[in-house]
Amino acid sequence: MEEDGERSSFIIGLIENRAKEVGVAAFDLRLASLHLSQYIETSSSYQNTKTLLHFYDPMVIIVPPNKLAPDGMVGVSELVDRCYTSTKKVIMARGCFDDTKLFINVSQGAVLVKSLAAKEPSALGLDTYYKQYYLCLAAAAATIKWTEAEKGVIVTNHSLSVTINGSFDHMNIDASRTRLLRANLLQPLKDIETINARLDCLDELMSNEELFFGVSQVLRKFPKETDRVLCHFCFKPKQVTNEVLGHANARKSQVLIASIILLKTALEALPLLSKVLKDAKSFILCNIYKSVCENEKYASIRKRIEVVIDEDVLHSRVPFVARTQQCFAVKAGVDGLLDVARRSFCDTSEAIHSLANKYREEFKLPNLKMPFNNRQGFYFSIPQKDINGKLPSKFIQVLKHGKNIHCSTLELASLNVRNKSAAEECYMRTELCVEGLIDAIQKDVSILTMLAEVLCLLDMIVNSFAHTISIKPVDRYTRPEFTENGPMAIDAGRHPVLESLHNDFVPNNIFLSEASNMVVVMGPNMSGKSTYLQQVCLIVILAQIGCYVPARFSIIRVVDRIFTRIGTGDNLESNSSTFMTEMKETAYLMQNVSPRSLIVMDELGRATSSSDGFAIAWSCCEHLLSLKVYTIFATHMENLSELASIYPNVKILHFEVDVKNNRLDFKFNLRDGLRRVPHYGLLLARVAGLPSSVIETARSITERITEKEMRRMEVNCTQYESIQMIYRVAQRLICLKYSNQDEEATRQALQNLKESYIEGRLTS
Repeated sequence: MEEDGERSSFIIGLIENRAKEVGVAAFDLRLASLHLSQYIETSSSYQNTKTLLHFYDPMVIIVPPNKLAPDGMVGVSELVDRCYTSTKKVIMARGCFDDTKLFINVSQGAVLVKSLAAKEPSALGLDTYYKQYYLCLAAAAATIKWTEAEKGVIVTNHSLSVTINGSFDHMNIDASRTRLLRANLLQPLKDIETINARLDCLDELMSNEELFFGVSQVLRKFPKETDRVLCHFCFKPKQVTNEVLGHANARKSQVLIASIILLKTALEALPLLSKVLKDAKSFILCNIYKSVCENEKYASIRKRIEVVIDEDVLHSRVPFVARTQQCFAVKAGVDGLLDVARRSFCDTSEAIHSLANKYREEFKLPNLKMPFNNRQGFYFSIPQKDINGKLPSKFIQVLKHGKNIHCSTLELASLNVRNKSAAEECYMRTELCVEGLIDAIQKDVSILTMLAEVLCLLDMIVNSFAHTISIKPVDRYTRPEFTENGPMAIDAGRHPVLESLHNDFVPNNIFLSEASNMVVVMGPNMSGKSTYLQQVCLIVILAQIGCYVPARFSIIRVVDRIFTRIGTGDNLESNSSTFMTEMKETAYLMQNVSPRSLIVMDELGRATSSSDGFAIAWSCCEHLLSLKVYTIFATHMENLSELASIYPNVKILHFEVDVKNNRLDFKFNLRDGLRRVPHYGLLLARVAGLPSSVIETARSITERITEKEMRRMEVNCTQYESIQMIYRVAQRLICLKYSNQDEEATRQALQNLKESYIEGRLTS
């Protein structure tokens, strides 16, 4: 459905009401899927909406006239004008959204989505919650109306894959980091049952080598474009007649024929998948076997295809082979005019190859080759060494391409035009021959949508998850465990990308719980703080998409959102300094965080004056501590370590660094407590070339400041020691609550804890 060269396949509908609710409908033309979201917009700058738009990266945004913006907010129409100037904006009358015309039973948007969804309305929640979803359903109505009118198609009933309120089922990752991850990594799951179903499937694949390689081999039989192309049957194009001809219609006919060939190839691979999955045990693989492999409708569609389409025709990614397959898709003798067009296509193709042979002999060019691409047709490729810088004047459109010369001739250009015209005639006649077949396929289009979803899921689990794990040393990746409200613990975690680049990558741990919900990580520049923060985020994301993680052991409290404040830099587009950008990101975090979120902050407050920066960092930490949200905070501000002396749920960690001969030796090991690396900033400044006199003056100043800070910390440690001890007991009790130890081991652990508390031996 999407036009050639378009960077995006999403059309977005946006609408809001005065209660700050926003409805979003994201229509993916490439995959024939409709994603609906409805939420309260919590910030006047529309951060939630921006996050969604950044994720979908739409080619068109449809909005109503800007009349119902909530107080203090600019409205979605103005938002698009300000922030998405490169995206096509379409204004549709508010009546097209149908949000204010709820009938007694159901809105027009709900009726439309019910009729187009491949799944039952009850499975989507429409029967019960259509009034709750009225804004996103209104956006869906406008989006589908515009798409059908603009693209000249009709969306087939029960053909779309529809998801509603995906944000309730998936973790959100704030927009500042989405450039690093795409697709499934951007919206990890939150439902533990679904995550564990994927992990069970992965367990079976990793323990059954025959099954793993069998599924891998079968998936190669399915064309890579299956999920993208099957959606073409979800859209009914305008009826093709003998009078309606032209290049644009020929292109649409070609796409449709290619889709039929691809469907034929995919359906012929289904019996192989059935054979491989027959004895599978995991829920996902068993469900795929029952719902797809044993579904007789696929065999029925395959038989209908065999009546019209030649049995030898197969999907090909080689351009000219694909063109030939499409021209000869329909069996011979079905249509006389089609047979004539085919002869013309064959004659011109043969003439082109004869012309190449003629030039090889005439101009003594034995290595002349004749590649083909869909844009320019056939052209000549000649090694530069064969022509010695002199090319006969007959050759035109000469371009250097590496060690070859690409060119054409007037004769070849003429034959290309005739060959293309004959091919287009074949496409048009072929579509007329397969109209009945297309109608039959579209009646069962919902099972094609299911097939596309199944192949995508298998490809992700087998070719991404299982393959990645299989090429690592044994036990380098392990299955994560999950808890709704318990601690987050990662033992010997590693960065999944950097460990592939560095054989000596140093693993590190993380532990967060109700009694220890904030970790402050300290250390010099380049000691590993930022890598550690990214590592934790990536492990959580991998776990929540249902993949093994690079760690010796991990238990993850399911995260609803990951908020990051990483990196610095001015934002010239919004006229924001480094500090203002930092504050905007932090404000968004503070306004939207929930107790189930994970917050990762790197160097908050360093972009302004030291006193103000420290004050902001301290107050932000106190606010987050009050919310009990899990937080990892990396900083250079050693004063922040005083948090741990006042708040027992703060843990201080540092990256180990040795100082040898006035140089820093980075160990990249994360250790408990605060360890001051004396004047590491001065050491780096000396390496950078600052004068010795400047360095020495700076040293005397910082020593006086440090002495005062140490005295204050000693006072705080003494004052809050009793509270610290109580929290240490609470933390160990929480760990025991979620442990898998037997009763006797638990009793012994409690006895040891009691004795340690009485004797004052509990340490953090």
